[in-house]
Amino acid sequence: MNNDLYQRATSLYQAGDYQGALSAFTDCLQDTAAPLRPSERARLYHMIGNCLVKLKNLNEAIHAYTQATADENYDGASTVYTNLGMAYASLHDYENAIRCFDVAVADDACESPYKAYMGMGNALMRLGKTAEAGVAFREAALDEDNPDPTKALLNLGVCFMSLNRPADAVASYECALQFPMETQTKNRLYSSMGQAYVANGQMHEAVAAFEEALRDKTYFLSDSASVDYQRAIGAVSTGTAEISAVLPMADTSGLDVAADGSPMVSDAMYQQETVTNPYYYDEPYDEANYPGYIGAAQGNDDLFFTASDEEIQQVAKGLARQDRKRRNVGLKILVAFIIIVLLALAAAVFAYTQGYGYPTQQTVAEELFADPAAAKSTVFASDIDEATISTMLDPVVQDSNVTIEGIDQSMTSSTVYVQAKTPEGGVVNYKVSMVRDFIGWKVSQVELYFPSMSD
Repeated sequence: MNNDLYQRATSLYQAGDYQGALSAFTDCLQDTAAPLRPSERARLYHMIGNCLVKLKNLNEAIHAYTQATADENYDGASTVYTNLGMAYASLHDYENAIRCFDVAVADDACESPYKAYMGMGNALMRLGKTAEAGVAFREAALDEDNPDPTKALLNLGVCFMSLNRPADAVASYECALQFPMETQTKNRLYSSMGQAYVANGQMHEAVAAFEEALRDKTYFLSDSASVDYQRAIGAVSTGTAEISAVLPMADTSGLDVAADGSPMVSDAMYQQETVTNPYYYDEPYDEANYPGYIGAAQGNDDLFFTASDEEIQQVAKGLARQDRKRRNVGLKILVAFIIIVLLALAAAVFAYTQGYGYPTQQTVAEELFADPAAAKSTVFASDIDEATISTMLDPVVQDSNVTIEGIDQSMTSSTVYVQAKTPEGGVVNYKVSMVRDFIGWKVSQVELYFPSMSD
């Protein structure tokens, strides 16, 4: 590999000149004077993919990353698969994204599995697989190499709320408080924690959490959080704070989202050549969408670290049942569609037996008389030789505006009675016999016809 050219491309990339870096990495790839070893080829495609994502050309980036994965021995394969998953997710192809993230985390050499787990969790949320997303977010939080587990814990809390497990959501939020975070993020965390407390029937704790979120007067509660805050205040003020758990309101204030759910790409997105999370999920969750309530164990704040695998799997089974129900609805629609198709087919078969087809007998006849010379090779049946066709065309008068006097038709044969005008103003009658040609018709005989003749 041309090391000088590669170093120049790397410098351009680090300086933020991604178009220049892309050109330089591409030149390095195509430099025939400096042959590439397999790992070097994969490395260049890896960097080309990074440049293309920075330039927001995701489809080409996917192509480049895929080229990099062709080398099974490339030591950066797990990073490439993570980046490839992020690119697919940005294009809303979540199935392929999850497939790539799976490959990344399965690689023992993966240096930053938490990044792939975070991407996987968000992709699973997009597909409505909340339980599986919770497992992914938990793995991201437990990764010792994760410098900031806060986002994973916040997202895990959202998953628990979606699964109607507010006690576990509280545990997740409380664990997140152990780590430093920006003030805005902490305010959102306290707001989400307040909702979890309300859902768990802990109204005093809920009021304290909401007030903590509002303390610096820079944060505004979402509509659902405001409703929960007022509910908690009312319960405390009326002495009914110790109530049973209630269904959590649908809210995702703890999830790392953009207001419009759009991709967010930052300048630090490719630090250490790994794409951080460029897509976000911002949709409400509720019991109607994610049934299968599991009662949260009381008195065990670490439940989500120790005993949630089996329970999450149980919820996943409930989600699978719901998926089957949705597929049954789709099956009914498919059956209805098939019935419509069969009815249309039956109508077509009936029309065929009655002599209808395309092109119609009238269309074939009109084509014959409009230009007999040209029609010689198009409208006649294939088993009629050229000499016979010429003989039949001898008495035919060219007339682009013939009159169809009548049509006798059956499934396999038809007779068309045609009246044509001569250039002198005379009238000539013809009987044109036709045979079936697949769904259309071909001429088998043309002869003069006199209406007084008996057929």
